[in-house]
Amino acid sequence: MSEEYKLLIGGKWVDGEGKIEVKNKYNNQKIGTVPLTDRKLYEKAIESAQDGFHLLSKLPSYKRSEILEKASSLIEKNQENLTKIIAQEAGKPVKFSLAEVKRAVQTFKFASEQAKQIHGETVPMDAALGGEKRIGFFMRFPVGVIGAISPFNFPLNLVAHKLAPAIACGNSVVLKPATLTPLTALKLGELLLEAGLSEGALNIIVGPGSTVGNWLVTDQRIQMITFTGSPPVGKEIKQKSGLKKVTLELGNNSPCIIDKSCVLNLTISRCVVGSFAYSGQVCISIQRIYVHKDIFDKFASDFLEKTKNLKIGDPQDENTDIGPMITEGEAMRAEEWVEEAVKDGAKILIGGERVGSVYYPTVLTDVKPEMKVVRLEIFAPVVSLISFDDFSDAVRMADDSIYGLQAGIFTKDINKAFEAVKGIKVGGVIINDIPTYRADQMPYGGVKESGIGREGLKYAIEEMTDIKMVVINLPE
Repeated sequence: MSEEYKLLIGGKWVDGEGKIEVKNKYNNQKIGTVPLTDRKLYEKAIESAQDGFHLLSKLPSYKRSEILEKASSLIEKNQENLTKIIAQEAGKPVKFSLAEVKRAVQTFKFASEQAKQIHGETVPMDAALGGEKRIGFFMRFPVGVIGAISPFNFPLNLVAHKLAPAIACGNSVVLKPATLTPLTALKLGELLLEAGLSEGALNIIVGPGSTVGNWLVTDQRIQMITFTGSPPVGKEIKQKSGLKKVTLELGNNSPCIIDKSCVLNLTISRCVVGSFAYSGQVCISIQRIYVHKDIFDKFASDFLEKTKNLKIGDPQDENTDIGPMITEGEAMRAEEWVEEAVKDGAKILIGGERVGSVYYPTVLTDVKPEMKVVRLEIFAPVVSLISFDDFSDAVRMADDSIYGLQAGIFTKDINKAFEAVKGIKVGGVIINDIPTYRADQMPYGGVKESGIGREGLKYAIEEMTDIKMVVINLPE
């Protein structure tokens, strides 16, 4: 059944004249309508956020911690409903939707703990000539109003990674969730109000990036933008945002190197998950697998067998592994990229089939570095198997990318592991697991065209605060 949603502005649920329909990504049925934010509603949200900042920033840290702790409990209490909404509006299989909700519980829990640990440092002033009679230290203060722009693929936990640290350090937020998946964020807004979040501390508005997103980015009343999305949009945000802070979590093309010393069964099982979970629509989904030539045939054979066993169907079926992509247009794009690669000499080992918005898990080989499926981010259930002889060559190929978010290495050789750590320019190297692994308290972010800044509660709080230096002169 379809539900009428409203925007969250100033602690109130506000309607608007225009409407956006949100559909079930598997059967295309309407599941909700959301007001389209116009300029008047946007102005109300900004003014509310400014007032909300003054309230929230004055709350003692233990109070902010209590709000976040309660939010964590409420998310857990409402996990069944949140899981259902994610599965419907994002097309994410329910097993992965539930996992996302459980991660969001942890994300808010971590934030509640970090809220009580925000601190500065003393600075030894007498290390400088003329500083002998001075005491110095710095403190951290919230930046102000934060504009948060979140993507469709994790409509709860990636929103949590923007809201939870912002609240922890006393910032107010104007959130623009993806127009394809806004319902989960609005439900989260309800839970945060129930948890005791002050009026105006969180405002949720919905609309296209070309209007509402652009208003946020260029608004001088906003002190920071935190964005997760594509590199082209991230570059545009950086160009338009002026002197405000920005954290950008952008694209990736995750490599995974399989050394011949690996534990093969574990490696293959994890690589299937890392390649095809949520139809590859994950920033750290595996796209390139470099396999040592001595085990390539065995790896490929077993990998294909496990891929064949993946169940494709309705995301709300607990047994489903592969559901629809976010739109049929995205599935068609993936299909075009694969067809283009095949024309240039690549071979399809399995998959390559599309039915509406469902693109079947696809494994390629005989690919070339210049192909889109190898060079760019496909954001689809498509992975390429590439053979290597020398480990150093694999490291070089893994690093040969415009992206740099995370890489995975499977090996028992610690020297090779650290060769990869040193040789691949990325934000994270995961040893004996897939690059798709992320724990919510760890620093997470990329280099090159994968972005700027770090998420992970402690590290996001550092991004969302300003350092204020204090020097005290002690005259005789």
